[in-house]
Amino acid sequence: MTDDHHHKHKPATLSPSTPPLVCLLACWSPQSQQSASPPLAKASDPLLGSHRIQAVKHKRSRQPWRPRGVKPISQESWRRKRARAKKWREPWPAMGCSGGIEAACGGADRMEEEEAGAPSSSSSPPPIAQLGYDQLLSVLRLLPPEAVLSFAATCRAFRAWASSDALWEALCRRDWGARTAAALAERRRERERGGGAVPAPWRRVYAEVARLGALSARRVPVRGASPRPRASHSLNLVAGWLVLFGGGCEGGHHLDDTWVAYAGTGAGNRLPTVLSWQQLASGIPSGRFSHSCTLVGDTLVLFGGITDRGQRLNDTWIGQVISEEPRRMRISWRLLEVGPLAPPPRGAHAACCVNDKFIVIHGGIGLYGSRLGDTWLLDLSNGLRSGSWHQIRYTWPLPPPRSGHSLTWIGGTRMVLFGGRGSEFEVLNDVWLFDISDHSPKWKELKYDLSSALGEMPFPRVGHSAVLALGGKVLVYGGEDSQRRRKDDFWILDTPALLQYESGSKKMSKRMWKKLRIDGQCPNYRSFHGACVDTSGCCVYIFGGMVDGLVHPAEALGLRFDGQLYQVELVLHL
Repeated sequence: MTDDHHHKHKPATLSPSTPPLVCLLACWSPQSQQSASPPLAKASDPLLGSHRIQAVKHKRSRQPWRPRGVKPISQESWRRKRARAKKWREPWPAMGCSGGIEAACGGADRMEEEEAGAPSSSSSPPPIAQLGYDQLLSVLRLLPPEAVLSFAATCRAFRAWASSDALWEALCRRDWGARTAAALAERRRERERGGGAVPAPWRRVYAEVARLGALSARRVPVRGASPRPRASHSLNLVAGWLVLFGGGCEGGHHLDDTWVAYAGTGAGNRLPTVLSWQQLASGIPSGRFSHSCTLVGDTLVLFGGITDRGQRLNDTWIGQVISEEPRRMRISWRLLEVGPLAPPPRGAHAACCVNDKFIVIHGGIGLYGSRLGDTWLLDLSNGLRSGSWHQIRYTWPLPPPRSGHSLTWIGGTRMVLFGGRGSEFEVLNDVWLFDISDHSPKWKELKYDLSSALGEMPFPRVGHSAVLALGGKVLVYGGEDSQRRRKDDFWILDTPALLQYESGSKKMSKRMWKKLRIDGQCPNYRSFHGACVDTSGCCVYIFGGMVDGLVHPAEALGLRFDGQLYQVELVLHL
């Protein structure tokens, strides 16, 4: 017998201080488990050390094997012990009960104390054990999802409570907004009534949105007359109606027409199979392109733009939607009284609405073609009867002057600026965060390591669209580069992760940007199109734009404009 063979069969030696449970695990093997009679252990066996365990050979006895010195447990004791363990493992019986989590976190300890006859220590439970379920639910609603999941990993009862559908619905409502959560809930009910399938739990919905990776797209067919192909127009979804205004068309002419189409309320209604456009009165507001049109509730606020003669505008219009019939509507436009102060005339600027109280505009093309870098705020806190413009003064650093960029509100008092064309006609892909919460609004550039983010960030672009989709994600589509090559890719900017980076709790991750897969009829390459999102944040509508692959800047007559409407939907299993 070789030395290797001797060591192969030599058992490992455990120290005398090895706990008995470890000794038992060391002696166990699958072969011994399959044996009808467990092997007898010798008292001098080095595996047992000072813990000498006499294995009992049992043939027909139903009593379980136990070490020497342990008293047998009666059947009645076993039944009581199993009943208490089963009661402790059950989740909370009802949402409204207030017995506290002490029954779960202290149940095992009390069970052992009762079995041993020791006095209970429930007279001074830990602070968390004194909370009722309703109180615990209120605390969990204040935590970030990561903390809730960590709490759920503590024990079975905590996992059951942290998986409550009411809790995750509240988290969705908190993180996505009440209006979005209500629309999403109605969407789930519509699918349940239509297909009879039980909707997924809210926890799964939250996870689906967090790992969003695909979109489905289709071209919407149109019945009857349709808007003229155009670019640099505005597209909004107001009270279930798609509203299209202005833009530029072939020959470099501006348009002053307004078109509407009923698309549903966005609260579970599907877009009609065939869409019908209706043309409203033209001439008010005056024709223009490269203007901004934002929503304040269900009211349109239009500012600025450029005419076909090159004139820059700085007028502010209010568009009130008036429903006349279930499928008929009109828009009442009027000039907004803003006082003597107003932003300089401009076009191709970026704008967004903050909390239905303020309109923020930034940059654009001013007089003589200069790029602007100023920021203005329209205060509408007194209602839509009048407003007041004032320029936002801030300190360094500032975004470079640009045009054709996007400014997207992401909740609270924050907004994200992305891309555009700079003063030297360079195309940008930088990301800036703007916060107007305090008396000194601040810009902050969100820089990331290009070496680690290669392939996980969009290329520089101008004339793209950016909307706030479900889950607080900014969905960026299309645009063109410095060579006028149009793009057809979709990207999402993870704003929750962005805000964690901005607060200093995390470093900028290469997964801040994520490219999405497109299924179905993907919109082709385009720039300077119009895009808007429904109230649920699940559906994005895209219309028009310039669709040529490569156009020389001097070949204005070579531009081709698109007049198709696309619906792009987040792929979610609700």
